[in-house]
Amino acid sequence: MHYMENHFDLRIDPSKLVPGARSVITLLLNYFPAREQPAGAPRVARYAYGEDYHDVIRHKLKELLGRIREEIGEVEGRGFVDSAPVLERSWAVRSGLGWVGKNGNLLHRQAGSYFFIATLIVDLELDYDAPFAGDYCGTCRRCIDACPTEAILENKVVDGSKCISYFTIELKDQLIPDTMKDKFDDWIFGCDTCQEVCPWNRFSSATSEIAFSPLPEILNFTTSDWEALTEDRFKEIFRHSAIKRTRYTGLRRNLRFIGPSTA
Repeated sequence: MHYMENHFDLRIDPSKLVPGARSVITLLLNYFPAREQPAGAPRVARYAYGEDYHDVIRHKLKELLGRIREEIGEVEGRGFVDSAPVLERSWAVRSGLGWVGKNGNLLHRQAGSYFFIATLIVDLELDYDAPFAGDYCGTCRRCIDACPTEAILENKVVDGSKCISYFTIELKDQLIPDTMKDKFDDWIFGCDTCQEVCPWNRFSSATSEIAFSPLPEILNFTTSDWEALTEDRFKEIFRHSAIKRTRYTGLRRNLRFIGPSTA
C-alpha cells in the first residue's frame, strides 16, 4: 500500500514523533475471542469482533503513561496504535517479543499472533530487553499455501494489492477487480486465513478484555441478515466497531464477492 511509504523518516526515528524520545515501550494485547462465528456465515476478522481497538488501546496507553508519571514524575511521552508512522512489528522484535512470520504477523511462542501491538514512546532511559534473535517458522509454509488470493510471497513479503483485508477494508467504496470474484471465501471484513493455519496459534487463548467481547450480531447474523442490513442499522450496530471503517457501501460490495476460493 503506497501510503506506507509516506513519512518514512518518522517511522525509523521516534524522536521525530516525540521530541527528546529515549525509549520505545512495546506492548501486546490479546484479542482472540472465546466464541467464534458459525460456519457458513459471512466472516469478519476476529480483531473486529468487539469495540474498535484504536479506542480501547488509546485509553489504556493514556492510563499507563499517567501511572508512569505518578511513580516517576514529569515524563514526556506519546502512545501509538496503528494510527501513526510507527514500525510496531520492528520495535516489537527489538523489544524481544517475537519474530515476524512468513505471513507478516508478529509471532510469539506462547501466544501465537492474535494480538494488537501498541507502542509508548517516552523520554526516559530504561533497562532494555534484548532483541528477539530467533525465527521459528522453519520450513513451514502453511500461510503461503492457504492464502486464498496468493497474496503471501516468499521472504516474508505480503502483496497488499492482492490481500483480502486490503480489498474489504482499505478500498472502502471503490470497485474490487472482477478477477477477485469468488476468491474471498466467506470473508466480508478482513481475513484470518493465514493466522488460522499457523501452527503457533495453537497456543492462542481467549482474551480477558471485556471490550473485545463479540457483538451479538457478528456471532448470530446469517447471510440473509447481512444482506438485509440497512444503512441506519449498520451505523447503529457498528458505531463503536472497526467495521464502520469499510462503510455501508463497502460492506454491500464485499458481500457480492464472497464465495469459494479458486486460488
